[in-house]
Amino acid sequence: MRILGVDPGSRAAGWAVVTFEGPPRLVAAGVLRPSTETSFAERLLALHDALLGVVERERPDEAAVEKVFSGVNPQSLITLGEARGVLLLALARAAVPVHEITPAEIKKTVTGSGQADKEQVRRMVLTLLGSPSGFSRLALDAADAAAAALTHGFQTAAGRRATLSSAAPSPVRRRVGG
Repeated sequence: MRILGVDPGSRAAGWAVVTFEGPPRLVAAGVLRPSTETSFAERLLALHDALLGVVERERPDEAAVEKVFSGVNPQSLITLGEARGVLLLALARAAVPVHEITPAEIKKTVTGSGQADKEQVRRMVLTLLGSPSGFSRLALDAADAAAAALTHGFQTAAGRRATLSSAAPSPVRRRVGG
């Protein structure tokens, strides 16, 4: 399974593709950075088109997108929500199933702490993926996206194991004696 992780942002949106065919492996990663010289609407269009390009090129089976969390500045939260909406639209347009995950859930899964900072997340992502060659300088936004993909992949694998174990026949008990 190939999972595209997305860390939404209006100025920088991280993305990463992690494959779960064998141990998790980082396939590709990057940051979408629309020009700040254009209008906000044009930046949103650039994010949309760039993510569609990533999906076309990388062919993910599913996507894991970080949920918007409450912020201090309401205007920043609105802007982030608009960018996130455009990224979700691109994934829906490409018919990629989307799974939404909270930042705290991602951090807890990858680092063991829901309060981890971005650098801790990056270090653990590189550790979990075996410090993939070519990705030692993984951008923070791309590392966050890889963390989202890892979280969804781990949850999916755990769900499959739980489903398989619940589908297994229960042991037959024989009564001893009459």
